[in-house]
Amino acid sequence: MNNDHKPQTPGPAKSIIARRAGFVGLGLMGAHMAANLLKAGWSVTAWNRSSAAAEDFMRLGGSRALNVAALRDEPVIIFMLPDLSFIEDAASGLLAEWRMTPPRPGTLVAVMSSVSPVAVQAFGRAVAEASGGNAVVLDAPVSGGTEGAQRGTLAIMAGGPEDHFGRLLPVLEAMGTTVRRLGELGAGSLAKACNQLIVGSTTAALAEAAELAERSGMDVGALYEVLSGGLAASRVLAFVGPRLAAKDYAPTGPAKFMRKDLSFVLESAAVVGAAVPMASAGAELYGKLTDQGLGDRDLAVVRQAIANLSDTKVTAASMTVLVQETPQ
Repeated sequence: MNNDHKPQTPGPAKSIIARRAGFVGLGLMGAHMAANLLKAGWSVTAWNRSSAAAEDFMRLGGSRALNVAALRDEPVIIFMLPDLSFIEDAASGLLAEWRMTPPRPGTLVAVMSSVSPVAVQAFGRAVAEASGGNAVVLDAPVSGGTEGAQRGTLAIMAGGPEDHFGRLLPVLEAMGTTVRRLGELGAGSLAKACNQLIVGSTTAALAEAAELAERSGMDVGALYEVLSGGLAASRVLAFVGPRLAAKDYAPTGPAKFMRKDLSFVLESAAVVGAAVPMASAGAELYGKLTDQGLGDRDLAVVRQAIANLSDTKVTAASMTVLVQETPQ
C-alpha cells in the first residue's frame, strides 16, 4: 500500500474566493456598489481617477490603490467605468504587471459596466493572454440605477464559465438581489443591451406620449396615472414617469449612455442577422438627443429632445405656409 498518497486540493476554479476585492471606478454607481461590498464584510481596495471619491470610500472603511496595477494580487477585480475603452486603458498597467509575473490561478476580472458583447470577448482573450491563462474575465452588467446601487438591489446579468461564475456569485450577491448567469462571456452584456432596448424604447414612448398629450391640452400626470392602471403600466413608467411629467432632468444616469447601449444592440443584431427596427429608431433618437447637447442630463431628458424636434417641425411647417402664402 502506498502511504505517500496526499488528498487532492480543489483546483482554482472550484476554490472558494477570499473575501477581498479590488474595485475600479467609484462613480455614481460604483461608489454605492463598492460600499455595499464593504457592508457585506468584504475587504475592498479601490482605485478612482479623482481623489475625492477615493477619500470618501476610505472614510467608509475601504482602502485606496495608487493605481490599478496595485490590485494585481486581489482574487477578484471589478471594473465599473463608462465603457470598455476606459477599462482597457485603466487595465493596461495591470496586464503589463501580469505579463511579467502572472497572478494566482483562478483570478477573476468582473466587467460590470455596460459594454459591447463582442468587444468584451476580445478583452477576455487579452486578459487570458497577459495572465498566462491565470485570470478569467466575466461580464456582469447591472440594471437598477443609482437607487438600486445604493440599496444593493441591482439586477445583475452575468456571462462567463459556470464554475467561475459560482465563485464570483458571493461578490455579486453583495450588490444585487437578482443575479443570473445567461451564458458564456458576452452573454451578460447582450442581456444588458436587451434591457436597454426595452428601457430606452419605453422611456422614449412615454416622453412622446407626454409631449403629444400636453400639446393637446391634457394633464400629463393624469395621463400617466390612468396608464399605470392598465396594460401600459410598467416599472419604467413608475420610475421615470414622474420625472418626465415634471420635466425633471437632474441626472441619475447620463442619457448619452443610451446611445452607446443601443449601438451594442445593433452590433449584436448584425452578427446574428436579427432585425431590430426599434433599436434602430432609438439609436437615431438618442443620437439626436446627444447632438442637441442634452447627453449629460437624465434619461428623462429624451422628452426635451422630442420637444425640440417638435418645435423644429412646427417652425418648418410655418415657413412652408409662409412661402406658399407669399405673393409671387
